[in-house]
Amino acid sequence: MKAIIPVAGVGSKLRPHTHTQPKALVPVAGKPILAHIIDGLLEGGIREFVLVVGYLGDKIEKFIHTTYTDIKVEFVIQEPREGLGHAIWLTKPFIEQEEAVLIVLGDTIVNVDIQALVQSKNSVLGVMKVSTPWLFGIAEVDGQGLIKRLVEKPKIPKSNLALVGIYKIVNPALLIATLQYLIDHQIKTQNDYHLTDALMKMIEEGEKMTTIQVNNWYDCGKKQTLLEANAILLGRMEPNRPIQDFPETIIIPPVSIGNNCLVNNSIIGPHVAIGDNTNIQASIINNSIIGSYSELSNVVLHDSIIGNDSSLKGLSQSLNIGDNTEINFSR
Repeated sequence: MKAIIPVAGVGSKLRPHTHTQPKALVPVAGKPILAHIIDGLLEGGIREFVLVVGYLGDKIEKFIHTTYTDIKVEFVIQEPREGLGHAIWLTKPFIEQEEAVLIVLGDTIVNVDIQALVQSKNSVLGVMKVSTPWLFGIAEVDGQGLIKRLVEKPKIPKSNLALVGIYKIVNPALLIATLQYLIDHQIKTQNDYHLTDALMKMIEEGEKMTTIQVNNWYDCGKKQTLLEANAILLGRMEPNRPIQDFPETIIIPPVSIGNNCLVNNSIIGPHVAIGDNTNIQASIINNSIIGSYSELSNVVLHDSIIGNDSSLKGLSQSLNIGDNTEINFSR
């Protein structure tokens, strides 16, 4: 079975980090978002991929070719970018003749039973209950567990089952046909061709679809949710995984520190991921992501994302403070 991974977006909510790299390559818990997605699919037995690229797509192609040398992958360029439905429609030459296909969004890490998804006889959409259903595509389910309606960001939601960005489609030819219908008739939602609308048309034409509840869902599309995903994924790593000792430094797990890093006289953690070849001196860092080849000294960081090859230096003071004194460096 092939897996389609759309990764053409510009990642505007993650700027400035996406000015120089695609959103799918932004690191979380020690490796790029895309690597988490592909590694999970490989564990489920998937070996064939179709990646829809656009913005900085050459960097994604280079990453795939250097990191995953034993998979079969095709690249499709989405230009202009007219929504997720349009992205899937562009993969027509690679999926139309397939018996089934997986679709996994490139900015979402989902913990789901891939084998159960693959072995289902019907089309299956990954869902999770949310408290803000108007922000998502929503599935309404009947008494037999079949999806009766799909709505993209409904104003008045009738369900709290949000589509989380993983789909198994057992009739790719019908999916392409419904997407073609949307495009031919210029049927858009919020100025884009939405996959949700195409799936709803498939249901109207008799396609049976069910849902599967995902165990965890990490939306990595903006800073706060990326940091939340980083913390949770670090917590899921092996608790006894060895971390190199650094001089005069306290490590508070969970922490991921890359290769060839220099850390001295610092407190690192919890929930910190540091890229390769980074130098950190006299700093306190928690709940943050630090890119590779960066240099940090005399800083206190929390809830922060520092890109690759960055330099950050704070103030260093030598103080002799007497009684009844108040000093405020926050201004």
